[in-house]
Amino acid sequence: MAVFRCKMCGGTLEINGESTAVCEFCGTRQTLPTAKDENLQGLFNRANLLRMKSEFDKAEQIYERILQADEGQAEAHWGLILCKYGIEYVEDPVTFKRVPTCHRTSFDSVISDEDYKAALQYADAIQRGIYEAEAAEIDRLQKEILALSQKEEPYDVFICYKETDAEGKRTQDSAIANDIYHQLTQEGFKVFYSAISLEDKLGSAYEPCIFAALYSAKVMLVVGTKPEYFEAVWVKNEWGRFLKMMKNDRSKTLIPCYKDVDAYELPEEFSHLQAQDMAKIGFINDLVRGIKKLVRGDARSVAVTQENSAMSDGIGTNTSALLERGFLALEDGEWKRADEFFEQALNQNAKLTQAYFGKLLAELQVHKKEAMKDLEYPFDGRISYQKVLRFADDALKAELAEINEYIKTRNEKARLEGVYSKAAGEMKHACTQKAFLDAARLFDSISQYKDSAELADKCREMAEIARKDAIYEAGVAKMREDTSDCYNDAINCFERIPGWKDADEKLLQCRKEIAEQERFERKSITIAWLALGGVILAIIACFAFIL
Repeated sequence: MAVFRCKMCGGTLEINGESTAVCEFCGTRQTLPTAKDENLQGLFNRANLLRMKSEFDKAEQIYERILQADEGQAEAHWGLILCKYGIEYVEDPVTFKRVPTCHRTSFDSVISDEDYKAALQYADAIQRGIYEAEAAEIDRLQKEILALSQKEEPYDVFICYKETDAEGKRTQDSAIANDIYHQLTQEGFKVFYSAISLEDKLGSAYEPCIFAALYSAKVMLVVGTKPEYFEAVWVKNEWGRFLKMMKNDRSKTLIPCYKDVDAYELPEEFSHLQAQDMAKIGFINDLVRGIKKLVRGDARSVAVTQENSAMSDGIGTNTSALLERGFLALEDGEWKRADEFFEQALNQNAKLTQAYFGKLLAELQVHKKEAMKDLEYPFDGRISYQKVLRFADDALKAELAEINEYIKTRNEKARLEGVYSKAAGEMKHACTQKAFLDAARLFDSISQYKDSAELADKCREMAEIARKDAIYEAGVAKMREDTSDCYNDAINCFERIPGWKDADEKLLQCRKEIAEQERFERKSITIAWLALGGVILAIIACFAFIL
């Protein structure tokens, strides 16, 4: 009996091979791992515990280990989804049901996530229904958070730090962060400092504010006076998310700020960053100058560069503004509005590649080019794509062609994997010749994928074995009826499978039984005739005596 932990409340679930269960502690129906291996079961429970503690990165690593051992664990793929989007299940005070909260909002929809698709692929019908319902709720929650975050004013600087220690007392980090906040605010920067920025917010409204600040801030300061404070769950959650954003936005900068800590004790993820020692004389002045350069200097530089680029490409100021507003609308998911801006830009310049590309993104409902790889289907058949190719330079054409080919390759791989999984499932449960041959035909249809050709041959071998076994069992069944006709039927069966199991011995046995029955029948007839002759002689003797 497998023992798992409820992923909602942590209660114990005792399972006997089911793929779903209802927790007796919180009453939530949930999906379960199908792993039979005790080591994998232990990893699932460990990952679940870490996720419930909001240590999403550590939990994610364990789910990855599970998938390395067994790619087909739907629950591990779903666990990665919960980690990516920072899902925590909390009790609704009104309904007392467990509902998801999101601590890692993203512009990317959970519905288009590869791990979500893999979870559906490997899940059974009941699990699939639960995954789809939970994903729809997470997607709704994300859209709600994104809508709220758009109402927040953009920030220049995000200060990341640990507010309280293990005893609930204010940390030295908090006091330093407070000083930095006031210094930067006096310099005119918009600064996110949770102690003040979230002061008038309810707990449920934290994530929209934090996401808006992380997304808009150009600089993050990670303040720490102890190595463990840098690794604190919510501190790491913030700087970890900012680092991921930096990969797609080179204008963002993370600055580790340490004191009473050796630089080598900073998190490994900071090894490529320029850290600042807060104990150094003049630290705060140097920090302010650096932030001015990053936020204000770069902003002016980018604005000038964009303006010069627009003019050199023959794009007027008004057209450039329309393009910018169009791409901002794309970021907000306002597809129709974005298309209208790009259409207005085309009214001023009918050969504007950026406008056609923007219209393509709006049509595909994609926030930015990098997200096109997450599209469900290739886009090369769309008219808007053909227009982009008509006016685009070679670099953009090549990049879009590469993305389109990636989608095709990914989909083909998914199709092949789907057929392979179906064939493997049919092979596993097959017990008749027809079932094995059906599985073989599926493997033949993808003969170049993995070991499909070998498995197809194996299925045909098993089909032949099943055929002979069926004939053999039919012959044995006929023998049990113990009549000459049935023995003859059995002989016909065994003659069709010479050399199979003890078919040859059974064949001889059937012939022997028929011969025995024939001898018995002849002997019985002889005795009957003799008896009849005796009766006739007795009758004749009686008549003779009478006469």
